[in-house]
Amino acid sequence: MALSNAQKLIAQCPMRFRVAVCGRRFGKTHLALRELAKFASKPNQRVIYVAPSYKMAKNILWKKIKRKLVSLNWVKKINETELSLELVNGSEIQLKGAENYDSLRGTGNNFIVIDEAADIAPEAWYEVLRPTLSDTGGHCLFLGTPKGMNWMKDIYDNHLTKNNWMSFQFTTLQGGNVPEDEVKQAQQDLDARTFRQEYEATFENYSGIIAYAFGEHNILNADAVLPTEPLIVGCDFNINPMSSCVFRRTKQGLHCIDEIVIQGSNTNELVEEIRNRYPKNPITVFPDSSGVQRRTSANGNTDIKILENAGFQVRYHKQHSQVKDRINSANSLFHLRDDATTRFHIDAQCKHTIKSLRQYAYKPDTQIPEKGGSVDYSHMWDALTYPIDFLFPVKREVEAREPQRFGHKMA
Repeated sequence: MALSNAQKLIAQCPMRFRVAVCGRRFGKTHLALRELAKFASKPNQRVIYVAPSYKMAKNILWKKIKRKLVSLNWVKKINETELSLELVNGSEIQLKGAENYDSLRGTGNNFIVIDEAADIAPEAWYEVLRPTLSDTGGHCLFLGTPKGMNWMKDIYDNHLTKNNWMSFQFTTLQGGNVPEDEVKQAQQDLDARTFRQEYEATFENYSGIIAYAFGEHNILNADAVLPTEPLIVGCDFNINPMSSCVFRRTKQGLHCIDEIVIQGSNTNELVEEIRNRYPKNPITVFPDSSGVQRRTSANGNTDIKILENAGFQVRYHKQHSQVKDRINSANSLFHLRDDATTRFHIDAQCKHTIKSLRQYAYKPDTQIPEKGGSVDYSHMWDALTYPIDFLFPVKREVEAREPQRFGHKMA
């Protein structure tokens, strides 16, 4: 299986524990498949791949590794439920999710790939997976893109003080899968910190204010709303207060032109207020997806059903994006580009939303947003960012294609 030059450096390293911190689309999936096959090519080996969830493990690698090893006539038996391959040489490859990491306890392993390690609980490694390598003398390859200064930074630094550890850091461009002009475009679209983390694989400090890219350059008074102008509404269903932001779509992004804050309210009252302010405007609502089941009204309808019955178009993801992804999407929209333009503006009258952007912060020494307290800034933040995350997401990694070939063959 051909590897890029950067991938070769990782694959050929003899150290027992390897940590590869890589930019998006570097080709981590291809490298993981190659390394799993390499270790499983020896007889009677137990080899596992661990992703943050079972679903991710299946989506990222299952079809690809199954297709590859079947084509090599290596496979004796396939278990679709357990995502396992029994090989003709007595070795076994299993794909696992770490959402319930206690289930990973048990049999000793000869080789482990931990993918997107920054999104996995550190206890999965320290308490569960690391002991499974002790009696076998097994190896582990950690792969992922940084997520602030969490435990992946700690294991990345192990090579400085511990024997048999080696760490690598490669940018997206060094992976050889993404054209330079695409990376340059991403640099224009993303705020500097998000770009460095996602494309240059740097460890960024995320303490302090969450909307760090927001500033005076984003505040711009809006023109009057035309009676039939299409509008976008972001909606958080918390009943105290019911919080919504009203946007118009611009050529480059979004302009927040109004906000609705109603204490001790419900979704029916929110609908009424939207229609009082914008009686004839076509409305598209981007709500909290929990509204599919949640009811803040007494008539038995779900929050989202109430919005649909009001004649609004409703758009939402079936599952919430990860908190960090929504934060990255927002800051990438807020940031001031090199040409002094920005893709996000907000009218100065949206005082609650602006205050939220200026004061919503992380808990000290964590990447967890601070919620609750005497003033909870999360509600306006959520209302503001649901449409941003849906319409302008920071793209996540998809199934990797094979990288540029350099004639390398697996031993």
